[in-house]
Amino acid sequence: MSIDYYETLEINRNATYAHIKQAYRRLALKFHPNNNGEESGNAEKFSQLGEAYDVLSDPRKKATYDKFGEEGLKGGIPPEFGTSGAWSSKYVYHGNADKTFRQFFGGDNPFADFFTDDAPLQFGGLQPGVVKTQDSQIERDLHLSLDDLFHGCNKKIKISRRVMNEDGYTSSIKDKILTIDVKPGWKEGTRIIFPKEGDQGPNSIPADIVFIVCQRSHPLFIRQLNDLIYKSQISLEMALTGFSVSVETLDGRLLCIPINDIVHPAYKKVVTGEGMPLSQDPSQRGNLILTFDIQFPEKLSAERKHLIKQALKH
Repeated sequence: MSIDYYETLEINRNATYAHIKQAYRRLALKFHPNNNGEESGNAEKFSQLGEAYDVLSDPRKKATYDKFGEEGLKGGIPPEFGTSGAWSSKYVYHGNADKTFRQFFGGDNPFADFFTDDAPLQFGGLQPGVVKTQDSQIERDLHLSLDDLFHGCNKKIKISRRVMNEDGYTSSIKDKILTIDVKPGWKEGTRIIFPKEGDQGPNSIPADIVFIVCQRSHPLFIRQLNDLIYKSQISLEMALTGFSVSVETLDGRLLCIPINDIVHPAYKKVVTGEGMPLSQDPSQRGNLILTFDIQFPEKLSAERKHLIKQALKH
């Protein structure tokens, strides 16, 4: 009996490869013997679908069928037409519709993907019922300067990801710009999540893209939570007699801080409210903590030693 492959797949002769795949997917799931729906167990129909897809999904077989029909495909092309660009051998379908089904979906038991807890999902419509799982998170470092984290800023990051085309089966690579609104006071390790911005796929939920703040080192300050540490080098004379320290803040002000205490190696000077903004309330700030590296003289003359001893006696 003659078979119209296009009619079998319920498509027209202008159907694209994507439409052929879509039609086979829908009908093969609908008529598969393991489907418990009303039209289940139709082995003849299932076999016809396999043969139709086997022919129409192959460009050479399809070209021969379109030009010479089923007779030319299965009986061979008449000699007067030659063999250029067409299927020259006599086509014989292998007859194993389940093999075609497995090759299409992949795996040894592709139909098992559509069952959960031993209960088959009901099929219908253009898309089969598939339990989708989300891909694992994609983590990327977001390198920011201390100034960025002090003032806050906007960072635009271009990503390239795979996006599904309108046919639902093919995909393409497209660029997208993600904007991160950096808040003043963010700490290293802060995570910024863009839900479902990863690669798209027909049977999966796109991954979340996560950016993790990494703070670059600063030439003057070391950050410690919400505080800023500033180290100044001073002489032994300054440590004993007093001095002042000039510090340019991250917002461009110049602080002149007097030190009237004797500075010992563990001494710290705390300037309240001159540290990093608090992320929960940027109007509040941590502290600026001054530490000191005391430069001791490498040598002292006998005269200077005597003078120092005399001074320290009093």
